[in-house]
This record gives sequence, structure tokens and C-alpha cells, in this order.
Amino acid sequence: MTAVARKIRAVATKELHQIARDRRTLLILLFVPAFFLLVYGYALNFDLRNISLAVQDNDRSSASRELISAFINSGYFDYAGDVSNSQEISRAVDRGEARAVLVIPARFGADASSGRPSRVQLIVNGDNANTATTVVGYALGIVTAISTRYELQARQLGAVPPGLTLEPRVWYNPELRSALFLVPGLIAYIAMLTAVVSTALSVVREKEVGTMEQVRMSPIGPLAYVLGKTAPYFAISLTASVVVILLSMVLFDLPMRGSWVALLAAISLFLVGALAFGVLISTIAESQQVAFQVGLLTSLLPTLMLSGFIFPIASMPPVLQVVTYVVPARYFLVTLRGILLKGVGPEAWWPQALAMAVFATVILSLASLRLRRQWA
Repeated sequence: MTAVARKIRAVATKELHQIARDRRTLLILLFVPAFFLLVYGYALNFDLRNISLAVQDNDRSSASRELISAFINSGYFDYAGDVSNSQEISRAVDRGEARAVLVIPARFGADASSGRPSRVQLIVNGDNANTATTVVGYALGIVTAISTRYELQARQLGAVPPGLTLEPRVWYNPELRSALFLVPGLIAYIAMLTAVVSTALSVVREKEVGTMEQVRMSPIGPLAYVLGKTAPYFAISLTASVVVILLSMVLFDLPMRGSWVALLAAISLFLVGALAFGVLISTIAESQQVAFQVGLLTSLLPTLMLSGFIFPIASMPPVLQVVTYVVPARYFLVTLRGILLKGVGPEAWWPQALAMAVFATVILSLASLRLRRQWA
């Protein structure tokens, strides 16, 4: 063995011992590739499935039932129930009970059998432009296939083929502008970034510079320490979120159809949970590097990948869909889009607000408990 090879082996052996002693870094190095593979491999799916579809059947004929069956049996749509009027349609779409509503006119079956033109309407929730575009595309394909079959049957019988067409109507974002659904997701992403990482690094910094022991010996107490540490970052994160919204209104024509009070309350509730999560991370990490890595893996990536920001939750595997229930950005995005784009009140988004409150309470309790044990 040459001298160079012995030197390389010595350095490599020393580095292996160093990595073995730093088990947290070793765990991150081994866990990150597998985590990325699972998240990107399963969540990165642009094929939309399980689209909730409500139906207003004003005809109640065999032809209308055939059309409904074609939608449900296509593999893209799930039956979400019947609606009978425009008020029920608005309620189903606003509350997220239905992503789309199929409206079949009266005399649909009679027009189809007599060769008269017939038009069915599809109302689509446009708060997510990519999803709405996909839904309209699926519906057009289904209606076109049925229309083609009607034409073939009519020609075989020597009758006039009916003209069956689909009239899509996109609510809340008729132009299907991507900015209107990306901006709320960016608000959640920025809020999570400024809240979780900054709070975690701030507390861990106290450990690294050695001032944490002084804080422990002071009569401040864990609760006052947590509130004092997080209050400045709460103000900064809230300001950053409001600035993003105002800039989006100026630059991208983002509408504000709801209440500013409700919007600020929703952002504040989300930030409390994010700040508490940052404090919880700080009780686990011993260095700013570890705190940053843990914060990235446990908050920023789930916010980007598992919240419905970019990829529809309905298209994810059942296991990942269950995981999304512990991602607070999932509920925040629904609330944010409901207030900004739809202008709905608390009756539409209170379940999401309740979920964010539960998350904030649980995480804040865990963080306080761990701090209390470390201070004991």
C-alpha cells in the first residue's frame, strides 16, 4: 500500500468513527433519501382520482342515469350526493363536499332520443386551477364518448344523431389563473418557513452560546420564556403574510372576497401552531444545523408536498392521505382559499379552524412539557 493510500485510509477511518459518534447526523443521512423517495414517488402524482361529484338530475330518465353512471364508473369521480337547487350547489362547493356538480336539464332524455341538441352543465370549484382544468378535461372526455355512442346508434337506425355537449362553468377562478391558487400556498409556505425555522434556531442558539443555563436559573419560567421567544417571530411572520397578500392583490389581482378579520384570525391560528412546532424542535435539537434539518424535513416539505398546495390529496395513496391529517397547512389552505377566493364565512371553514386549534394546542403542550422537564 502506497503512502497516499494509507493517508486516505486513515482519514476515511477517522471520518467513519466521527459519523458513527454523531448518530443524529447518520440517521438524517440515511433517512433523507428514503423519505424523499416515498414522498416524491407517491405524492408526485398528477393523475387525479376520487373527484367528489354532486348531481342535480332534473330529468330523472334512463338517459340521465346512464350519464351519471358514466361519470361514476369512469374511475375519476366519486358520487357525493344529490342537490336540488342552486343554494345546495353553493353550499356543497363552498364547504368542499363536492369538487364538481353535474347539472342535467329537464327533457334531457327526450331530447337525446329525438335527435334534438342537449347540453349538460358542469360546475367546477376553481380554487385550484390545475385540478379544475383536469376535472373539466375528464368530463369533456366522458361526454364526448357518450355523444359518439349516441351518434353511432342514431346512424344505425337512420335517425338524426343528437348533439350532446358539455358546458363547463368554473367558479371563483373563471380564467383558471394559476396565481390565484398558488398564492395561498405560498403564504402557508412562507409562514411555516419564518415561524418554524426562525423559532427553532433562536432557542437552539441559546444552547450553543451557553446562555440557556442562565435562563434556566432565572425566575422566568418555561411558559413566559416560550411566549417571550415566540412573540417577536409571531409579529414578523404575521407581517410577512399580510405583505405577501397585499403584494399579490397588486401584482396578481388576488381577490379579497371575505373578511379581513377572519383572514388575520386564520393566519394567527396557523402561526401559533407553527411557532409551537419550532419550539418543540428546539427541545430536541442540540445545534442549529440539526434544528434546521429537522425543521426542513418535518414542516417545510410536508407543507409543500402533503398539504394539497401542488398535488391533490385525493390522488395520493391512502397511507399518505392519512398522514396529511397531521399537516396543519392542509387545513390552512382550505380556510385561506375559502376566505380569499370564495368569500365564505365561518360556517364553511370552522372544521379547518378547529383542526388548526387542536394542532396548536397539542404541539404547544408537548413543547411546554419537554421544556419543563429540561428545566427541572
